[in-house]
Amino acid sequence: MDVTEFQQWVKDYYDSRGWSELDIFIRIGFLAEETGEVARAIRALEIGRDRPDEVDGSYEENKQELTEELGDVLGNIIVIANKYDIPLEEVFHAHKQKLSERYSRN
Repeated sequence: MDVTEFQQWVKDYYDSRGWSELDIFIRIGFLAEETGEVARAIRALEIGRDRPDEVDGSYEENKQELTEELGDVLGNIIVIANKYDIPLEEVFHAHKQKLSERYSRN
């Protein structure tokens, strides 16, 4: 699946559940929450779990958790991009151009 197909799939999936209708500030809160879950998953991969109520997983289980959490972050980013009619390809190109100009070796 390419990025455009995935962006459309997320739109359709979230729309069908009414999740796209949430206020943008609620969506930003979800994005922040999911970003924290990415941090927790990376911590599990890098230093392990440190709370007694957390279960140690194998490297592969922890990596799968990180993959899923990154997907949740991406889903929220896509919903935000869709709200403002911004194709992810445009985001990719704008980011690449910004960094290329900012850090060019001229």
